[in-house]
Amino acid sequence: MKLSAILWDFGGVFTSSPFDAFKKLEHSIGAPQNFIRSINAANPETNAWAQFESNSVSLNEFDQLFADESAAQGYRISGKDVIAVLSGELRPRMVKVLRTCKEHFKVACITNNVKAGKGPGMSRSERKSNAIAQVMQLFDLVVESSKEGVRKPNPEIYKLTCTRLGVDPSEAIFLDDLGINLKPARKLGMQTIKVLSEDQAIADLSVLTGLKFA
Repeated sequence: MKLSAILWDFGGVFTSSPFDAFKKLEHSIGAPQNFIRSINAANPETNAWAQFESNSVSLNEFDQLFADESAAQGYRISGKDVIAVLSGELRPRMVKVLRTCKEHFKVACITNNVKAGKGPGMSRSERKSNAIAQVMQLFDLVVESSKEGVRKPNPEIYKLTCTRLGVDPSEAIFLDDLGINLKPARKLGMQTIKVLSEDQAIADLSVLTGLKFA
């Protein structure tokens, strides 16, 4: 099948993983490792995180909802504290790979984000926000859950992206750092790459595209 497009998650792909920041926050309050991820994994369609990413609740409402959910599991963490550490550092090498891919394929970003911080990358600083904005301008299309009212792993957000790009899902590759977000993409016919590290993701993308990345 002809390859026409490469679709990318943003956080954890173009930036360092937010899970590293979560671990530091967990350690600071004595919560077990991966505690925040466990809160986000419980009732994934209706929990505080899901509601915030689909723009169903405000930041203040999310702050209280997440605090209630985490407190019920033994460690109270406010939602605003989680949002404050969410934005990672940009990976310049991955941005360079994006530029190369853009020369050969359509490129789009599908990001689960929230209306907090500055711009799609949810940065807390002007400097980082400007850097992320420059990366976002490279994409032919950016699809944000907070604007569409639908989030990964709902298949509709992948279908929406492909429709707007004018490609069939079978013509696309999708990169994400979460396996749960890759499953529906595969069911639609996409090739997928789970981003475990920058080097691994770039190597896998080189194999699937036939492109060589410096």
